[in-house]
Amino acid sequence: MILAGDVGGTKCNLVLFEIREDSRKKIFEQRYESRAFPVFDEVIAKFLLDSRAALPPAAQEIEAAGFGVAGPVIDRRVKATNLPWTVDAAALAAQLKTEHVVLLNDLEATAHSLAHLAPSELSTLNRGTPDPQATRALLAAGTGLGEAILFWDGARHVVGATEGGHTDFAPRTEQEIEFLRYMKKQHPNVSVELILSGRGFRPIHLFLDPSVQHPSFASAEEDDAAPEITRLGLAGQCPVCVQTLDLWTSMYGSEAGNLALKTLARGGVWVAGGIAVKIRKKMEDGTFFRAFCEKEKFAGLLAQIPVQMVLNEEAPLIGAMSQAMRAAGINPA
Repeated sequence: MILAGDVGGTKCNLVLFEIREDSRKKIFEQRYESRAFPVFDEVIAKFLLDSRAALPPAAQEIEAAGFGVAGPVIDRRVKATNLPWTVDAAALAAQLKTEHVVLLNDLEATAHSLAHLAPSELSTLNRGTPDPQATRALLAAGTGLGEAILFWDGARHVVGATEGGHTDFAPRTEQEIEFLRYMKKQHPNVSVELILSGRGFRPIHLFLDPSVQHPSFASAEEDDAAPEITRLGLAGQCPVCVQTLDLWTSMYGSEAGNLALKTLARGGVWVAGGIAVKIRKKMEDGTFFRAFCEKEKFAGLLAQIPVQMVLNEEAPLIGAMSQAMRAAGINPA
């Protein structure tokens, strides 16, 4: 059995996979609310308890485990970015009774999944002209904003984790400059993630028109407003929500173009994360890709870069599973 985990600021998805020669099969899966647990060890303990109640003893032995965690992995430990957790590979190895435990940045895990996704699990935002041996890039907005780079080493693409989502927000238009000023009144440092995540929708909406309020705005958690704003925006039921969705998507496309230029990602750019899938119609209407290409001197180059959206929200689990298999000496192909 291989245990794979997608560990984020909002939820923890844990899955046990049974691996056969040419296939993988989910045996048991659970989703836990991250903020309900003071430490990650307790999430694992709850999962083991739940799986023992549901599975026969033969299906409970874990050969290897891989976890994608939102935060930088340093010396096999991760201090989660949006949670008061420290995830430690050695402690997990003892708890799971296996020496094969792999910790990955969550976007690093997603990047490892790209080689295992079927064409039906992708949506093409720009066909472009891919260079199979060039650098690739990945970004994903959800509870936070993650970014990763895939470098060609002469034989295959090697994944490099980053914390690019915590770089400074760069406004492009007069409206975005005014929005930055608005955000600076509330936050001394305005990162890209502060805007291009679930947290970004409510402040954009309030910036555009503070007189229009929705029930979700009463929540203390800013990202609680994102589902309502995006739903109303996609349905055209609130003009301010429509504008909010348009501005957010445009800024997301611009950040994707920035990442493509910084990495010269002529091999392609992938867009993952739960938000893109939920606003798929908006992501595919051209707003994202127009902003992607709007750069001073390299619009033509950017127009040639393939851009694909990952539709499978379990991509981090697939990537974490593949690296756990590799650690245990099992070919994940």
